[in-house]
Amino acid sequence: MSHPDLDPQDPDLSAAETVAEAPHHRTIKTFVMRAGRTTEGQARALTELGPRFVLPFNHAPLDYPATFGRTAPVVLEIGFGMGDATAKIAQALPDTDFIGCEVHEPGVGALLKHIGEMGLTNLRILRHDAVEVLEHMIPPASLAGVHIFFPDPWHKKRHNKRRLIQAPLVSHLTSRLAPGGYIHCATDWEPYAQQMLEVLSAEPGLVNTAETYADKPAYRPLTKFENRGLRLGHGVWDLVFRKRD
Repeated sequence: MSHPDLDPQDPDLSAAETVAEAPHHRTIKTFVMRAGRTTEGQARALTELGPRFVLPFNHAPLDYPATFGRTAPVVLEIGFGMGDATAKIAQALPDTDFIGCEVHEPGVGALLKHIGEMGLTNLRILRHDAVEVLEHMIPPASLAGVHIFFPDPWHKKRHNKRRLIQAPLVSHLTSRLAPGGYIHCATDWEPYAQQMLEVLSAEPGLVNTAETYADKPAYRPLTKFENRGLRLGHGVWDLVFRKRD
C-alpha cells in the first residue's frame, strides 16, 4: 500500500498508520503496510477461524445483532497489533462486543489464535483500513467506545503529521459514537500524549473524563512491553474522552 506523501525508501515506514494531507482535501490512512512473517499457527488460525471471525469489507452498514447473534454494546479497536490486549479485554468484558481493525496478517492470525484458545465469541476482525470501515460499515452514533492503544508515535518532528490521532479522524470517530460513548487512547511517548490531549480536547463533541490524563481503566491490561518500560521508569499516558449527550 503506497501514498504519494510517503517515500518508499524512508526507514521510518514501519509504522502501523499515517495521516497525510492532499492539496485540496485531507486523506487519512490508518496504516502503512509492513513486512512480516506469518507463523504456521497463525496461518492455520487464518484458515480455520478466519471464515467465522473475519468480516468481509462491505460498502454497507454492519448489522451488529446479526454479526454477533445478540444485542450488546459495541467497541471498535483500531490497530490491535498482535491482539494480546484485545483478547484479554474481550474475555474480561463478555457483555460487550468488539470489532478489531488490523491489516497486518500476522497480527490477524495471532488474534484468531487467541480467539480459538480462549473460546471468545464476542470479537470480530476487519482486515481493512479503519477509515473506510468507519465511513461505510459503522453506522453513525452506534459505538459504545473506541480503543486506540500505542499507535506509532512517529518520533521525528517532520513525521508528526503522519500520526493517527489528528482532528479529522477524531471528528469522524466522534460521529460514530453513541451519546456517552468514549474514545480511549494510550501511548508511552509523552510528546504524542500531549498532542492527543490537545486534539481530543479541541473536539467540540467530546469531554475529558479527567483533568488531563486518566488513570488506566481496569479493563486495559498491561502489555509485556509496557511492563518492561514501567520497570525502566518510562511513563504511559491514558486518555479517556466521552461524547457529549
